[in-house]
Amino acid sequence: MTDSDTTGYDVAVVGGGPAGLTAALYTTRLGLDTVLVNRGGGRAAMMQDTHNVIGVTEDVSGVEFLGTAQEQVQAYGADYRRGFVSDIDRADGRFVLTTDDATLSARRVVLATGFSDERPDPPLPPTGRGLHYCLHCDAYMFVDESVYVMGHGDSAAYVAMIMLNFTDEVDVLLRGDDPTWSDETDRMLRAHPIDVIDAEITGMNKDADGWLESFEFADGTTREYRGGFPMYGSNYNNDLAADLDCDLNDDGTVAVDDHGRTSVDGIYAVGDLVPGHNQIPVAMGQGAKAGIAIHMDLRAFPRSVEEIEAQGPVDPEEVPAISQSLRETARAFQAEAAESTADD
Repeated sequence: MTDSDTTGYDVAVVGGGPAGLTAALYTTRLGLDTVLVNRGGGRAAMMQDTHNVIGVTEDVSGVEFLGTAQEQVQAYGADYRRGFVSDIDRADGRFVLTTDDATLSARRVVLATGFSDERPDPPLPPTGRGLHYCLHCDAYMFVDESVYVMGHGDSAAYVAMIMLNFTDEVDVLLRGDDPTWSDETDRMLRAHPIDVIDAEITGMNKDADGWLESFEFADGTTREYRGGFPMYGSNYNNDLAADLDCDLNDDGTVAVDDHGRTSVDGIYAVGDLVPGHNQIPVAMGQGAKAGIAIHMDLRAFPRSVEEIEAQGPVDPEEVPAISQSLRETARAFQAEAAESTADD
């Protein structure tokens, strides 16, 4: 379904983080006309440094990492757009996406809208300079450093205990709240060398580089920390999935199979929006698997026996199935790569 006011694609990806960009890269390179709509921001964009991504050095910021990925998917022929998808409807066997300034249609949709961390109240250090949301990404930088964990639930207590694998100085900061962790967690926590600080934070001190040095508390004390982790939960950006009647899990994540398929045929979900470890390599793997699954679902060939009986054998005029625009982009890409190799 395409008309003068609607631009049609094989695949529409909503979200421009590592999962969405990887899904778009795969569907594009596998010969499907793809549009990616990115509203900007996101957890990856906040990264001061990139950790745990093979081949990417730590001095690469999240903005730089995402910028390189955006250039890659566009170079392969994907249509990259900045905008916000406010609605997805179904019409004539396709999905119709409404953005700020356009109407798009696609045969398949990949939701990669992620989540937002629940931020505690200030005073807080800058994100990536003492305020960290990813234990698996950042625990390594706190070996033998003084660390805090903010929160009052089971997750805060468990993260504090996990951090003892990296340092012997760990505090839980309740910030005036009563603990809500379970009795079993309480028993475990009391059996680990962790201080639980009841008082609210009233002030903060940073060094010349902007890194956290210490927190001041309402009881008059000051405690030094290199950094830590707030554990107040996540807000999943699942409105589009819910509006499409995709099944959601109790925590707000979108229920998917091993290749990102949701309960709604033609809708996929990847990255931080689905259950699993919130890691860039994991998100990229999910995007890749969804992209391959969509390719296998939509590719024109091989034509099955049933299709041959219904449509006849493949006519030479029908191949290649890739669109003319992607065909031209691929040719130009290969020519540029060959020229670059010759120059070297």
